[in-house]
Amino acid sequence: MPDLASLETLVAVARSGSLNAAATELGISQQAVSTRMRALETRLGVSLLNRSPTGTTLTEAGTIVTEWAARLLALAGEFDTGLAALRHERRRELRIAASLTIAEHLLPRWLVSFAADTTGGEPPKVSFTATNTERACDMVRAGDVELGFVEGPAVAAGVRSRVVAQDCLTLVVPPTHPWARRRRPVTAAELAVTPLVTRELGSGTRLVLDHALAHALGEHTVRPQPVLELSTTAAVRSAVIAGAGPAVLSDLSVRDDVGSRLVAVDVVGVDLRRSLRAVWLGGNRPEAGAARDFLTHVANSGVRARHR
Repeated sequence: MPDLASLETLVAVARSGSLNAAATELGISQQAVSTRMRALETRLGVSLLNRSPTGTTLTEAGTIVTEWAARLLALAGEFDTGLAALRHERRRELRIAASLTIAEHLLPRWLVSFAADTTGGEPPKVSFTATNTERACDMVRAGDVELGFVEGPAVAAGVRSRVVAQDCLTLVVPPTHPWARRRRPVTAAELAVTPLVTRELGSGTRLVLDHALAHALGEHTVRPQPVLELSTTAAVRSAVIAGAGPAVLSDLSVRDDVGSRLVAVDVVGVDLRRSLRAVWLGGNRPEAGAARDFLTHVANSGVRARHR
């Protein structure tokens, strides 16, 4: 196939009736027009132009090729317009999946500040799904969302990630629990053998705790069955307040209740700090558009980011 620039030049020559006029129309030299036409004729294997001192006319084959070229250039114009519209849509819409801790405690603040900082028009229309870490990664890999935010110790294969914030898990009990009056910290070994109120499998909070205890005590550490497995952080928090048992939750989700309805218990021998990450498909950054703009905003408003 000839390149579009050569076909555009042929159509310009046919429309203007001379190489010089076509050069003026296209903003290039007459020599460049002549070179393109000769290269096009060589590529196609047919003569397209009758050249004479009085001007340039199309051969019979040139007339046919020009008609085809005009239709092809029109389709190329539609293609380019369609791509521009798609790029515009990518900047106007943003689909996000976020683990519950991030969705409840960080994402709303990020979205409000992003909307306030957006320049050059209205902020994109945002839709987000609050779910667990495992499901958020699955949605990114399936292309259901452009950007995910997760809290596990590692991200799923096939996605890129970037640290956007730091968090710490906290052991909490109701004021009536024996640990609420305990003077010394709970050890990692004690925590590992204590039945807890937990989130469901696939939760980033649960994954981080399991990973941290395995790192502190060994991969073969046997954990008891949870007292309860619940699908939301709010449900876990309410169950602890009701006296169901201890839980390990994000500091972000319990800080308002600590000192009143909950007691934070010190833990030693295990590192409960964690990184919160953005995840996406593709290269080192999301594709140009709302996802990249939003990730840049979040990263600049939080900690210094690190690529996986």
